Amino acid sequence: MIHSVFFAGLRKRYAGYDAERRETIKLSGDVLADAKQAIFAFHRGDLAGGERLLSHAERLLGMLAKRFKRTVGLSDEGSYRAALEEYAEARLFLDFLKRKKIGAVDAPAIDEDAYLGGVMDFTGEAVRYAVKAATNGDEKEVRRAHAAVEAVAQELIKMNITGHMRNKFDQLKTNLRKLEEILYDLSLR
Repeated sequence: MIHSVFFAGLRKRYAGYDAERRETIKLSGDVLADAKQAIFAFHRGDLAGGERLLSHAERLLGMLAKRFKRTVGLSDEGSYRAALEEYAEARLFLDFLKRKKIGAVDAPAIDEDAYLGGVMDFTGEAVRYAVKAATNGDEKEVRRAHAAVEAVAQELIKMNITGHMRNKFDQLKTNLRKLEEILYDLSLR
């Protein structure tokens, strides 16, 4: 009644996919952790340490790309998508700190969705950076953070952002409002 050879092959393929999926989740978690730690390093002023963490994350992303060539479908894994967004966010924050323009993230794995999620999340890091700058009395850096977030908002408002990205876009607008409030408070001093 059952084609046992077929089902044996099916079980083997499924077990192989499951093993690849578990490894993808693990490596993606490592990328995410490296990117988060890099962001914290950048906030502490440790650019070199953060860049080392991002370099490690890039190597892991390269390993994942090789896996995806062997096993179709793994690149849609949620943990991998979250890691890409976090990596993009960290890279954008580093670019901001080095006083570059906010632009492309030079990593082949970063597609439009990962970039959009990363750039919108970057605005939260810009707010944290501005709070620290305001605490230190550095109005110039607060203005720079505001200008960066405002520029991102002006570009993204031209797009019809929907789905889960819409929540991130709403957070971006909240971050812009927070920066405006910080600037207002500084003007009262």
